[in-house]
Amino acid sequence: MALLLKPVPALQGARWMRDGFRLFGKHPLAFSVLLVSFLLSALALSLVPYIGSLVVVAALPLLSLGFMVASEAALAGQPIHPGQFLVPLKADALRRSRQFTLCLAYGAATVLVMLISDAVDDGKFEKLQRLLGQSQQASEVEQLLRDPQLFWGVVTRFGLIALLSVPFWHASALVHWGGQGPAQALFSSTLAVWRSRGAFAVYLLSWLGIIVAFGVTTALLAGLLSAREMAGMMLLPSVLIFSTVFYVSLLFTFNDSFGGSSIRHAAP
Repeated sequence: MALLLKPVPALQGARWMRDGFRLFGKHPLAFSVLLVSFLLSALALSLVPYIGSLVVVAALPLLSLGFMVASEAALAGQPIHPGQFLVPLKADALRRSRQFTLCLAYGAATVLVMLISDAVDDGKFEKLQRLLGQSQQASEVEQLLRDPQLFWGVVTRFGLIALLSVPFWHASALVHWGGQGPAQALFSSTLAVWRSRGAFAVYLLSWLGIIVAFGVTTALLAGLLSAREMAGMMLLPSVLIFSTVFYVSLLFTFNDSFGGSSIRHAAP
């Protein structure tokens, strides 16, 4: 397969986020239903003892690819529906097995990241999550937040997750549209992210900036209107919208890195 790996200018990272918002703005309900359907499926799977949560984690590469398939359909004027999550699994047997291999690798790597992080913070991050749901434990939460072991555990956890996202960022799309094997897809994704590191840095900073700006604006409005409950009420819908737009924008990162439709349906 002739793979077109393109250099991406740094400012393109901000355009990825902008294009994600634009495409979401044209189909807000359809894309939101897409994410909610996955979350409901994940919730049902998590109820299965032992393996349910592991299956949900392993399926995250398919979540990203499903949104990319849906975004491509939206750009082509086609309908958006939850069945697009299953499109990669309807490919030929070779590509389907490669997708399962990627999912298993991602699930195993994520479990390893969690084990390493728990070893660093001695389980304090999980303890913090439990305490946050108990309002009467505010003093214990405050004491735990001052623990340096928790700080380094959080740094380790999110740092390793960020590193893990690099090889898997484009990997599922490269298998689905590029016909690459799992190892080649992981390598190509790593190379693409590294070559476009300026654009990805701007992309992440753009997301951080808009989330911080939204949080500050919401807090100020809630304070001015003396409606502190408003900030809490807006938390869930804003998280869902930002998460959906993020997944919608993934197609633009792939298209700019690999030449878009020039590699569609290439032979394995």
